[in-house]
Amino acid sequence: MQEKDTMNRKFRIRKGDNVVVLSGRERGKRGAVLRVIRKDERVLVQGVNMVKRHTRPTAQNAGGIVEKEAPLHISNVALVDPKLGKATRIGFKFLEDGRKVRVAKNSGEVIDL
Repeated sequence: MQEKDTMNRKFRIRKGDNVVVLSGRERGKRGAVLRVIRKDERVLVQGVNMVKRHTRPTAQNAGGIVEKEAPLHISNVALVDPKLGKATRIGFKFLEDGRKVRVAKNSGEVIDL
């Protein structure tokens, strides 16, 4: 099996972005991206896709049943438009000072500042 070359791909969603889930049992839920897992093309979204894990007690934690977020595929989430509050696609444009910024396709609002 050939390994995907995802380390060179550019992802339009970054840590800290507010996203909405587009498909699956968590459809419509919103949250902030906690982590982008580039190798698997997945994202961890705060409070979305919660699973229960049974953990053994260690010196750091008491153990028991822990609820935590499971990763979602990056194609199943979309950025929330800061102006309209709906899911939007992302484009890029250059500002007058030469910086490249992400732009919401629906409203044209600049996302990175």
